Amino acid sequence: MRPILEIHQLSKRYLINHQHNGYFSLRERMARPFNFRADAVEEFWALQDVSFDVMPGESLGIIGRNGAGKSTLLKILSKITPPTTGKIVARGRVASLLEVGTGFHPELTGRENIFFNGSLLGMKKSEIQSKFDQIVDFSGVEKFLDTPLKHYSSGMQLRLAFAVAAFLEPEILVVDEVLAVGDAEFQRKCLGKMEDVSNSGRTVIFVSHQLNAVRSLCNRGIYLNAGKLELIDSIETVVNNYLSQTVPLTNTDDLNKSLNTSKQGGDFRLIDIVVSQDQKHTTYNLSNGKELQIVATYECLSRFTDLRLFIDVSDQFGTLILRTFHDETQRMMFEPGTYQSKLTIPADFFAPLAYDFRFQFGIHNVRMLEPTEGVMLRLNFQQDGNYNKAYHGQYTSGLISPSFPWLIERI
Repeated sequence: MRPILEIHQLSKRYLINHQHNGYFSLRERMARPFNFRADAVEEFWALQDVSFDVMPGESLGIIGRNGAGKSTLLKILSKITPPTTGKIVARGRVASLLEVGTGFHPELTGRENIFFNGSLLGMKKSEIQSKFDQIVDFSGVEKFLDTPLKHYSSGMQLRLAFAVAAFLEPEILVVDEVLAVGDAEFQRKCLGKMEDVSNSGRTVIFVSHQLNAVRSLCNRGIYLNAGKLELIDSIETVVNNYLSQTVPLTNTDDLNKSLNTSKQGGDFRLIDIVVSQDQKHTTYNLSNGKELQIVATYECLSRFTDLRLFIDVSDQFGTLILRTFHDETQRMMFEPGTYQSKLTIPADFFAPLAYDFRFQFGIHNVRMLEPTEGVMLRLNFQQDGNYNKAYHGQYTSGLISPSFPWLIERI
C-alpha cells in the first residue's frame, strides 16, 4: 500500500530583518535611499530536512515545544505557504483547520461560507448539499446561518469551520491547536468526530499540547524539536520521549536553588519549599505508603489579606488531579514577616505513578504573587503501601488510590 502522504526533506527558511532604527521621521525617510548602512538580516529555519510518510487511515499526532515548527509544517501541508526545499506528495484531498476563519470570507453568510469553503476543498455542489444539514446540525449555528460571518464569535466560526472540514469527507484532515478556542463540550464533540473520521479509513494529522487528547486519538506520533524531526514512533513512545526532555525539577534542593537564582521582587518572596517523608528531604522516588509533608517558607514584605498557597497535582500528561489551598476558615491577616504553610497528605493516597506538583501563591480572587507561573516539582511514588498492593500481579488502577473507609455488616 502506498502512503497517502509523503514528505521528502522538507525545509522552511524565513529571513528576519533587524532594523537599526524602528521608527523614522519624514526627514530620515527621505534621506534613507542615500544611507548605505544595511540592515542586518538573519536566517531562521523553522523546519530542517523533515521526512516521513503517512499511511491511509492513520492518525498521526505531532507534538513539540512552542516554536518547534509544528504549525509551519501544517501550513506547508495545507499549501498555505510553500517550502524552501523539499517536496510533498499527497494522494488525496486535504482539509485543514489551522486558525479561526481560515478559508472563510467575513462578508459572506454562514450558509454561503459552507459552499465557499467546500469549493476550496475541491468538493462539488451536489456533495456539499448532501452534507449541508449535518454540517449545520454539528456546528449549532442554524439560527445565524444567514448572518454575515463577521458578526460570529470566534467560537461560532470555529464550530462552523470544523464542521465543514470534517463532514465534507476529505481524505486527509489536518487539525492544529485551534480546538483550544472551543468550549469543553465542543472539544469533546470534535475529538469524537475525529475518531469517527479515523475509524472510517481517512487520515488525521493532529497537533496539540493536550497530550492526553493526542494519546487517545493517534496511533503514531512525531516529535519536532527546533525544526528538526527528533523522533517518529508509536504515540506512547513519542509522548514519553517528549516528557522525559521536559521534566520539572525532581528534588527540593534543586527547586530551591532555582528559586534563589530567579528574579523575585515586589512585596512577596518565596524562600523555600520542603517536601519530605519521615523528616527526610525528598528524592525522586517516594513511598506511597507513607505520609507526605509539604512545608513552604515565605516572606511578606507588606500586609496581605487572604494570602493562599495553591498546590496543583497533575499526572505526567498534564491532567489536573487535585487542587488544594488554605480554605475560607483559615482566612487571616498577614502582617509583614516570615511565615510557613504546612500540609500533610495521608499515606495510601497516591497510586504508584509520577506526579507533577505546582506551587503558587496568590491573593484570593485578586492576583498571583511572584513567581506568577509557580514552581514545579515532579515526584515518583513507588508501590509500598498497606492498601492497594498487588493483586494477582497487578496494581490497582487509577490516577490516585485513596484508602477509603468501608463498612461491611450482615443485615
